Amino acid sequence: METTAINTPGCVPWNKGKFTGQKPPLRLKEIWAIRIRLQLSARTRDLAIFNLAIDSKLRACDLTKLRVRDICHGQHVISRATVMQQKRSR
Repeated sequence: METTAINTPGCVPWNKGKFTGQKPPLRLKEIWAIRIRLQLSARTRDLAIFNLAIDSKLRACDLTKLRVRDICHGQHVISRATVMQQKRSR
């Protein structure tokens, strides 16, 4: 019996040459650059969510679950709110 090697082109992984894993945290200079751009473009809602995310260190999935009633009572904004962080699913 004769064995033959099949010449198939190698599959190139989608992440070859790219960084994988956790991203480094934002630096203070980058945070202020984002804040300034949001202020200049008058995106108040996005600026408020960004500030909340930075100050509270919540994950994006926890931020998107927030509702207005979680932080407001009528016309008044609550000075302190409790948000339970969800477990990561793997």
